[in-house]
Amino acid sequence: MSKKAGHQARKRFGQNFLHDPGVIERIIRAIHPKPDDAIVEIGPGLGAITEEILTVNPRLQVVELDRDLIPVLRTKFFNYPEFRIHEADALTFDFSQIADTKPLRIIGNLPYNISTPLIFHLLSQAGAVQDMHFMLQKEVVQRMAAVSGDNNYGRLGIMTQYFCKVQPLFEVAPGAFRPAPKVDSAIVRLVPHKQLPHPAKDFTTLQTVVRTAFNARRKTLRKALGSLVTVEQLQALGINDGLRPENLSLADYVSIADMLVAEKDIEKGSGGNND
Repeated sequence: MSKKAGHQARKRFGQNFLHDPGVIERIIRAIHPKPDDAIVEIGPGLGAITEEILTVNPRLQVVELDRDLIPVLRTKFFNYPEFRIHEADALTFDFSQIADTKPLRIIGNLPYNISTPLIFHLLSQAGAVQDMHFMLQKEVVQRMAAVSGDNNYGRLGIMTQYFCKVQPLFEVAPGAFRPAPKVDSAIVRLVPHKQLPHPAKDFTTLQTVVRTAFNARRKTLRKALGSLVTVEQLQALGINDGLRPENLSLADYVSIADMLVAEKDIEKGSGGNND
């Protein structure tokens, strides 16, 4: 709780307010805001990072769901007339609508209980984004940055790396927050690829393949992907069907998805004639 602001951190919003000046300064250095950047902060809370950004960029926009924090922020930053607050749920907010002439730089101390779905929501709008800097649970950052063969490697890492370069920056101890979370945190930088390194013919199909595989991550590919592909199809792609889902690279998953799309196209082209 912050006695100064009179606001009780709410568990249902996953609120842990950052208060450590050293950590805040380090985050600002990592973001390196500039006066003409189009910066959007998700979940500003009591404005610890907001305050530092506004001194450099007075046109900062924030997205805040907690209605009780809106007047706190308006009062605290009343002398910044261009400061804009969007009272909305970041999980459904259309960030592309506020990307006018410049791509967005999105920052935030994200609630841990919604961090994964929120990341997926933001990745779907990666075309409107210059970069993203987030405070997340350390484990989530490890999963985002993991490569094939790692225990942390899975759907989150594959989908994040499809769209972005992932750069873990530094860790943050629980004592930097009030109330202190029960887990360590970490700062990560996500930079959308200007050109996708492994573009899929159909992204929805890629999502289906990856989701299906990791729903049975402890099984071999022949079983994990058995509902989608045959052993022969995997072997035709040069993929060992005895491997586990965590052993395949992003490029491997794209090749499987592209094969499925190509086969559907062939079926469509040859179907419809039963004479």
